[in-house]
Amino acid sequence: MNFIDELRWRGMLQDFTPGVEEVLETKPVKAYIGFDPTADSLGVGNLVQIMTLLHFQQAGHQPYALVGGATGMVGDPSGKSAERNLLSEEVLQHNLDCQKRQLGKFLNFESGENRAVMVNNYDWFKGFGFLEFIRDVGKHITVNYMMSKDSVQSRLESGMSFTEFSYQLVQGYDFYYLWKHQGIQMQMGGSDQWGNIVTGTELIRRKDGGKAFALTTPLIKKADGTKFGKSEGGNIWLDPKRTSPYQFYQFWLNASDVDAGNYIRIFTLFDKGTIEGLEADHAAAPHLRLLQKALAKDITIRVHSEGDFDSVMRVSDILFGGQADRGALFALSEGDLSTVAEEIPSFVVSGADLKAGIPILDLLADRTKILPSKSEARRAIQGNAISVNKVKVVGVDGVIGEESLLHGRYMMVENGKKNKFMVLVS
Repeated sequence: MNFIDELRWRGMLQDFTPGVEEVLETKPVKAYIGFDPTADSLGVGNLVQIMTLLHFQQAGHQPYALVGGATGMVGDPSGKSAERNLLSEEVLQHNLDCQKRQLGKFLNFESGENRAVMVNNYDWFKGFGFLEFIRDVGKHITVNYMMSKDSVQSRLESGMSFTEFSYQLVQGYDFYYLWKHQGIQMQMGGSDQWGNIVTGTELIRRKDGGKAFALTTPLIKKADGTKFGKSEGGNIWLDPKRTSPYQFYQFWLNASDVDAGNYIRIFTLFDKGTIEGLEADHAAAPHLRLLQKALAKDITIRVHSEGDFDSVMRVSDILFGGQADRGALFALSEGDLSTVAEEIPSFVVSGADLKAGIPILDLLADRTKILPSKSEARRAIQGNAISVNKVKVVGVDGVIGEESLLHGRYMMVENGKKNKFMVLVS
């Protein structure tokens, strides 16, 4: 299947300029997508463009990832309602290095004629003077042309600085430079980038009489109309320090049936037959959430690792598995326990107090507020409801000591089957 057909059946094709299909069928083509370096991690919203480059590479073409070391100092107004804070050169470089490592998990940068290439537009802008830029670039694009763009029109009432207004010229020059010096014929991106991309094709035509192409993917929205890539905690990032593998997995697992059907086409490499088979199995038993589980497993392994997925399953078993026993809890790594502590109510107690021993009633009511009073704690213990590390507490006079700590720091307390708490040592 060729690149365009692959994007089309996956629901990843929005618009493209005339001649794209013909040039892609004629020979291997170089194309690029730009990435915003204003954070030290890419987010799941960037995965659409990463997958686009991956499909492009798998179709035999050569993908370029442009990281905007220069444009990151300006700020793209597309889809923005307010001016963006500008970043220093040092912060931008750190962000670029982090993003390159993440892109390397998806694209082959190492070998082959169509190995992926990363470029930084700061390399060609750092010595480009302002007067030279407005003389050699600005004169080819009219103000009327720039004003017609949606990214400008949407900001006319609230106001837009000259810095952001000039962004489309800067991005247009990126395309011209890469066309001129790297032989790149096409720029791709989200549909909100259409205006910026065709400014580049127009600059190539007007400045050198050249021919270049544009292609965009749809902006992904959830079935309920909310923005894709967000959760109650904010952005979903690819960096495990920002979004843990467990939270990452849960984001995909919690997708609606409609969204999961779209996401599994866009964000996995499963072929059409495999996806249709999964959809049929899911329709036969939707309560099993087979579609969501297949999606979440595949993308968690590719973004993180198989080991991280195994850890997610262990944590999920402790949090939700009705059959999780003491052995399963003791098998958790320190990192697993840290993840569990982030997902359930957690309390901190003094290590010195625990070393001396804390009466169980004090632990439950005074030190942690797992229960509101000692009398309720007493009733819960007498009702056989309290467990410490999956072992039932059988007496109200018991004392909990540091021997109950897992990895020297964690202790799980349960009140019944559903109420789980983590006690941590300060």
